[in-house]
Amino acid sequence: MKIRIPEGATEVKGAVRIQPQENVYLLSFVTSEQTARTITEDFRPDHPLAAEGPSSSSLSGDGFKHLDLTPPQELKSVRTTSACPPCTGDSRRRHIQGIEIHIGEVAGDRVRVYLTAY
Repeated sequence: MKIRIPEGATEVKGAVRIQPQENVYLLSFVTSEQTARTITEDFRPDHPLAAEGPSSSSLSGDGFKHLDLTPPQELKSVRTTSACPPCTGDSRRRHIQGIEIHIGEVAGDRVRVYLTAY
């Protein structure tokens, strides 16, 4: 994904889900709300973060469960967006076709960021 883990981030977990047609890259960490927004904007998302209820549309499937995390699609309240690096000419991530970004509240101004790329 070509992303640096933000300074002060906690509970950093990541994995690669090997699949027959393409690999799915999973990364999650807890950070401040402002840092999460900055990271999201850096991906040049297709649309602003929007609140959604539980969903089964996540590319991650149950991948985050293997990291001992509640998957973003099972959260009661989560904000989500997506990005298409090739569509925006983001040469830093030209090897990635799409990125899902989910942000769930933890406590105070801390949020859990879930990133899924393929």
